[in-house]
Amino acid sequence: MVLPIPDLGTILFLSICMIICISAIWVVLSPNLVHSAVSLLFTLFGVAALYVFLYADFMAAAQVIIYVGGILVLIIFGVMLTNKIEDQNVSNKSKNRVPAAIFCLFLLYFQITAIINSKWYVGEKIIRESTTNDIGMMLLTKYLLPFEVVSILLLAALIGAAMLSRKKV
Repeated sequence: MVLPIPDLGTILFLSICMIICISAIWVVLSPNLVHSAVSLLFTLFGVAALYVFLYADFMAAAQVIIYVGGILVLIIFGVMLTNKIEDQNVSNKSKNRVPAAIFCLFLLYFQITAIINSKWYVGEKIIRESTTNDIGMMLLTKYLLPFEVVSILLLAALIGAAMLSRKKV
């Protein structure tokens, strides 16, 4: 019996999945917070690569810009520039690893059960050139009012955060 040789796309997809799983596990298990943040970088880039595999180019770009470019940099600066940290060895001492591991294995069991028992739709591939044009047209026509309301809400949150962070005179 000859096993079929997987194509390059399958090998790349499985490699990205393996990188995501290993780096996500290292985010949780690493005793050093800086190492956890770097592992989170690999995890977030891997998720963006999975969005590329799904032909969701807008979501991949948003993943990189928002999470890698914004949130991860904020986490790294928060860890490195906190005034309460005096020594170089920043560690994460968690005492709840065993209950967390049991809970995660419990959730993993339910996810695998749901994946195996679900009837997945397998149809023809519909590949578009880009989803960015469709999303942009919907944001500027059909969903313009909710988009503007959300932008005003985020502006109010930004002003509130700036007011709260000011020193009292």
